[in-house]
Amino acid sequence: MKFTKMHGSGNDFVVINSFEQELPAEEKLPELSRFLCDRHFGIGSDGMILVLPSRVADFRMRMLNPDGSESEMCGNGIRCFAKFVHDRGLTKENTVQVETLAGIKVLKLNVRGGKVESVRVDMGNPVLLRKDIPMRGDTNTEVIGETLRVDGKKFEVTCVSVGNPHCAIFVDDVENFPVTRIGPQIENHKAFPKRTNVEFIQVKSNTEIFMRVWERGAGETLACGTGACASTVASALNKKTGRQVTVHLKGGDLHVEWTGDNRIMMTGPAEEVFTGEVCYAIR
Repeated sequence: MKFTKMHGSGNDFVVINSFEQELPAEEKLPELSRFLCDRHFGIGSDGMILVLPSRVADFRMRMLNPDGSESEMCGNGIRCFAKFVHDRGLTKENTVQVETLAGIKVLKLNVRGGKVESVRVDMGNPVLLRKDIPMRGDTNTEVIGETLRVDGKKFEVTCVSVGNPHCAIFVDDVENFPVTRIGPQIENHKAFPKRTNVEFIQVKSNTEIFMRVWERGAGETLACGTGACASTVASALNKKTGRQVTVHLKGGDLHVEWTGDNRIMMTGPAEEVFTGEVCYAIR
């Protein structure tokens, strides 16, 4: 199977093009993702992205996690997706519509020398009602600065869906916070029926935040596009920042704006690392 290794701000993916090769049967895709994403026995990545045709948009994207589960949306992954379809000549347009499980996303491509350097993604409206995130409790309330008990401690959490669920926590020292201990406990907390991504945020100024992320189904990653969007919304809701924020992640920076018409715009890079062929056996 041919593949392309890509990353957006250090959040890396194995991209498979279904236009040029046949994919395994649907029931085999989780196993394929677990194999390809394995950093010891496979290629190694934070997710497997499938490039597919769509009946309602220009293309369709699916993203499976290293544990074989499927994400509704991936902000860094969709930028890599856009670079892939443009640089491979699957489209010549600088505006692309991509179907995802979180709806159709509109992407504007910044092209230089015939190659995509960065992508601006219209991520749509943030979802704030508890029932739609989803999170258990009073269904028609918003979760802003609510207490959640984890590991014998109380954390104030703000929860947002950006097509997938996020739980944001503000901390004083994000670099030394025990993300790998607290992250999985919140991901799998009984309050979240579909599990959740977890963002740990340190506010630098009205326009800058530092963020580490524990991703559902992947663990700690160097960046998370939807997480950066959720963190921007959470920071504004808690009046810690304005609505235009530079999010500093371990893998680089993303620029997020929560516009006056309630849409989230995310801009960031996309890079191709290498291409190759992989031999695999699915039982």
